Amino acid sequence: MERANISSGSPFEARIGFSRAVRIGNRILVSGTAPIAEGGGVAAPGDPYAQALRCVAIIEGALRDGGGSLSDVVRTRIYLTDRRVWEAVARAHADAFEGVRPASTVVVVSGLLDDAWLVEMEAEAVVEGPP
Repeated sequence: MERANISSGSPFEARIGFSRAVRIGNRILVSGTAPIAEGGGVAAPGDPYAQALRCVAIIEGALRDGGGSLSDVVRTRIYLTDRRVWEAVARAHADAFEGVRPASTVVVVSGLLDDAWLVEMEAEAVVEGPP
């Protein structure tokens, strides 16, 4: 089965030794995705809704680079550093995946790599056709 590593250009990829996503066969697996601003740094500090949408935008780009889209997502995992923000993050997830409704898990963790990250997301997609 052919494997394609998908990079977002994040400096963390080489430093940690991972890919933003991996496509193997008809599956695209997207790594934990933090709310990184386009120019670097943290997107929307203090705003869990906007941070979640930024995570989704990065995931969407990785899926597109692998030949997929948000409509192909079958599973998401959401990591929160504060359970009190779950409703804002859930609203962003619902807005992004309206009509798709993937299987999803929300986990509260003690922290993420950057204290300003309120949320991190992963996604798995099943796609048809070549990359």
